[in-house]
Amino acid sequence: MTDLIETERLPLSVFAEKAYLDYSMYVVLDRALPHVADGLKPVQRRIVYAMSELGLSAGAKYKKSARTVGDVLGKFHPHGDTACYEAMVTMAQPFAYRYPLVDGQGNWGSPDDPKSFAAMRYTESRLTPYAATLLAELGSGTADWVPNFDGTLDEPKLLPARLPNILVNGTTGIAVGMATDIPPHNLRELAKACIHLLKHPGAEIETLMGFVPAPDYPTGCEIVSESADLLKLYRTGNGQVRARAVWEREADTGNIIITALPHQVSGAKVQEQIADQMRAKKLPLVEDLRDESDHESPVRIVIVPRSNRVDVPQLMAHLFATTDLEKSYRVNLNMIGLDGRPKVKNLREILVEWLDYRFATVTRRLNHRLAKVNDRLHLLEGLLIAFLNLDEVIRIIRQEDEPKAVLMRTFALSERQADYILDTKLRQLARLEEMKIKGEQDALETERAELERLLGDDAALKKLIAQEIREDAEKYGDDRRCALNAAPPAQAMSAEAILPAEPITVVLSKAGWIRAGKGHDLDPEALSYKAGDEYGLHCTGKTNQLLILVDDNGRAYTLNPRELPSARSQGEPVTTRLDLQDGGKIVAMMLGDAGDRYVVGSTEGYGFVVTLESLQGRNRAGKAAITVAKGAGLLRPAHVSGDGLQLAITTAEGRLLLFPVAELPELPKGKGNKLVTLKGQDRILASCVLPADAALVLSCGKRTLTLKAADLEHYSGERGRRGNKLPRGFQKVDEVAVELPSASASAEGV
Repeated sequence: MTDLIETERLPLSVFAEKAYLDYSMYVVLDRALPHVADGLKPVQRRIVYAMSELGLSAGAKYKKSARTVGDVLGKFHPHGDTACYEAMVTMAQPFAYRYPLVDGQGNWGSPDDPKSFAAMRYTESRLTPYAATLLAELGSGTADWVPNFDGTLDEPKLLPARLPNILVNGTTGIAVGMATDIPPHNLRELAKACIHLLKHPGAEIETLMGFVPAPDYPTGCEIVSESADLLKLYRTGNGQVRARAVWEREADTGNIIITALPHQVSGAKVQEQIADQMRAKKLPLVEDLRDESDHESPVRIVIVPRSNRVDVPQLMAHLFATTDLEKSYRVNLNMIGLDGRPKVKNLREILVEWLDYRFATVTRRLNHRLAKVNDRLHLLEGLLIAFLNLDEVIRIIRQEDEPKAVLMRTFALSERQADYILDTKLRQLARLEEMKIKGEQDALETERAELERLLGDDAALKKLIAQEIREDAEKYGDDRRCALNAAPPAQAMSAEAILPAEPITVVLSKAGWIRAGKGHDLDPEALSYKAGDEYGLHCTGKTNQLLILVDDNGRAYTLNPRELPSARSQGEPVTTRLDLQDGGKIVAMMLGDAGDRYVVGSTEGYGFVVTLESLQGRNRAGKAAITVAKGAGLLRPAHVSGDGLQLAITTAEGRLLLFPVAELPELPKGKGNKLVTLKGQDRILASCVLPADAALVLSCGKRTLTLKAADLEHYSGERGRRGNKLPRGFQKVDEVAVELPSASASAEGV
């Protein structure tokens, strides 16, 4: 009563802490984590044991799963039937377990939807042959027995596993404050590692990985993790495993055939992911997608490339990066050890600890058999005495009031021998033959000697364990399903690389409305504009190139040409996509590759060479690029392509200067170097880049002046000079253009 009162007076914080810790330890030790000995959680162990008690061996007839679940819940596991049945289903799914423990009949789910299994009243089940490795030695004194939840029955604390099931099938679980993710492995590989460890107890993890190089998932995918990552995983017990789908290309059609998917990946989901990209026009390299899976080919997904020129390895790398065709699996080798404590163990620790358990199990099995043999020899010794004195034994049994005591006194028998003789029928006793008894004695004596030899010699015991592991591996093992092919993580293709590059013309009106039309033959001035608006700027290029806009403050803005509205419409205000700073107005546009070079500058006489990549920015507000003084304007950018180019500059005073573009520095941003010397109110009117042997066309109102290469020598000089005066009538230049030697028409300077 006092204890009860004291308990009721506990502070709430103390009570809550104890309750939480009790629950936590229960979840950790009795629900979520597997044991290193048999690799099973309590519910799994109870399902397997209950099925064995129901006689549902591999050779038995199937029985309703509801019967099994009822037995498990009623006798050993008083929890929810749904959770118990789901645990049973997982052990029966060949795509979930590497070596299933339950043989199911009926609908037990599919790889596309593992939760689509039928209710337990519809399915039937029994144990698989592999489950015998957990149960075969259960009745040989190898298990510790503990009371069940209500104390009416005993259940095995651990199953005497003949193989390291903890790594063979693996498991997942979430406890309190910890979790476990143990991948499955190949049985034959683990067996070889265990045998090697028995022969060489000091073997390191690197040596063991020569036998167990990586997990082996049941779906037969491709392990692409680097060897260094796998070594770290098995050395620390934590890490990741990357797996990819297996694919091949048909020689006759060129189609891509996916024949195996990563573990727990739904083929339907993968197809949906690819189809979504196709519908969004983000996967133009793929023309068609089909599912040709059937019973003979459980996984057969057909991807049809658009043409035979498609780079298939690059396409698959993109799909690996953007779909579940490549998946990473978290590995956390957390389990309950032989000391009863949870711990994350490395590969060597797991195998050593399991071998210790196996050593103890086999020792218990041999001792149990030795005790049976000794007991039988003891009984046979009494039977032999009874046979040799059969008449006297019969007389004593028939005539004496206490035949047991008389037999013990007369023939120096033990109580156990006397009871056995008395329990034997007289007719059977009469038929006993001395040779039969002695023959059985000899056989048992030989067996006893062998058992004592094994128990007294650790080397012989290890040899026996190794032999049993080897036999089980040959009986239940198979070849590795997951090929090893180390590869770096897949990278998704950029939009520029995966989408076709189409020629476009980008048009900007004076009011700031932007749009893009297909092709380069578009007449921007002939497009329809809103009332009061008209043509402003345009540039040509491809959809996979950079579009750079520059305002009159020298800030550069970046747009994706693919996202611009069609030229069939009147476009949209550029301010819906950009935040123009300080009242800026777009005065220049450039569309080209990242490495394209342009001459940029201001009308105050300074400039430099810049690449489009340097002008590229991610913000809507753009980035400062060209320093423009107050009152100055921005020069129209001039494309630089090739060597031997000259920059032609005309000023308001009517001067023209030509100098090599190579004299200008290449800068990411700034003011640049002096282009031309300006005096007073002079400023630059126009500029263009002039190839060798090209002519310069000056537009002055309605008049034009063409200066050929010989004429331009008069105006050539060093960068920063004033230049020479142009002829009268051509000193106020409105526009400059380039006329190539082979061209009949002039090209506008940009």
